[in-house]
Amino acid sequence: MKNVFIKNIQANTLVQDLFLIVSANLAQAKNGPYWQLTLQDKTGQIEARIWSPASQNYSNLTPGQIVLIKATAQSYNQQVQLNIDSLQPISPEQIDLLEFVPSTSTPPEQLYQEIINLIDQEISFSVWQKIFKSVYTNPEIKEKLLSALGAKKIHHAYVGGLLEHTLAVCRICLSLSKLYPQVDKEILLLAASVHDLGKIYEISMDFGHEYTDPGKLLGHIFLGLEKLQPFLQPYEQDPKTKDLILHLKHIILSHHGELDFGSPKQPQTIEAMLLHFADNIDAKVNSMQASIDNVSNPNNNWTEYNRALQRYVYVPNQTPTTNSRHQPKEKLCSLPLKE
Repeated sequence: MKNVFIKNIQANTLVQDLFLIVSANLAQAKNGPYWQLTLQDKTGQIEARIWSPASQNYSNLTPGQIVLIKATAQSYNQQVQLNIDSLQPISPEQIDLLEFVPSTSTPPEQLYQEIINLIDQEISFSVWQKIFKSVYTNPEIKEKLLSALGAKKIHHAYVGGLLEHTLAVCRICLSLSKLYPQVDKEILLLAASVHDLGKIYEISMDFGHEYTDPGKLLGHIFLGLEKLQPFLQPYEQDPKTKDLILHLKHIILSHHGELDFGSPKQPQTIEAMLLHFADNIDAKVNSMQASIDNVSNPNNNWTEYNRALQRYVYVPNQTPTTNSRHQPKEKLCSLPLKE
């Protein structure tokens, strides 16, 4: 049974437990070769090193291996890192794999159904209904969606994370469409429901969740449109709907907002701009909340440095409720830290 979890590891402590290798690279230092490892359990990831000469005892370390390590936790560049003294591969059949795979607290099947319910209730245009149902009931797509990560590291980086993120973006877009009634709510919601579809092909479904070759070479925005094209093509040829399909593609294509952030185009319609900001809001909040959830000392108002956001996150006191003027400070309730 696993006893030491990554979220609880502190500097200047000894660590002896099981972890999953998610990346392993052999590099060269002045005093010899060393292993650069990223280890994972259900609470997150941590960087680790095996320095020479101990590194030379391991000729083949690969992502997906479960290993028993003995290590010392040290602080490096304001992050805790493990210096490994010894490492032993363990057969996966001997352990509970759920201890090593971060996942959403809400079952993915429930998230999937909530997206379907929202779209069924809010979209009435028959073409949008047909496209959505064709995509979400496709067996290959559904299977991948149920286990997909929202991202590899930055936000929603856990099993079910993509569905959780997609549902949140749909809900934000729905709220924005009520605030701005001139917006085409239905095309915005359809785009929101499929905007990150390419991530199921960008990040592998295996244990290590590495980037695929298409993911590295093309990225999820292109992959998503490529996979959507067969579902869109029948309506793309119809004069009545071809302009709608063009707009839908633009909304999806531009959802990263800026060219510097990997967006092929900047948003050029209100709907495209709203999806970009909805996507960005949910990603940033999730990343901040992950940092907040990782604060082990309840009296500490600052998180560790968030490299993705390039800042520390402050944990403010909460406004007291009307029932009590002296509520103790508590963190916002959310998912546990995943990665």
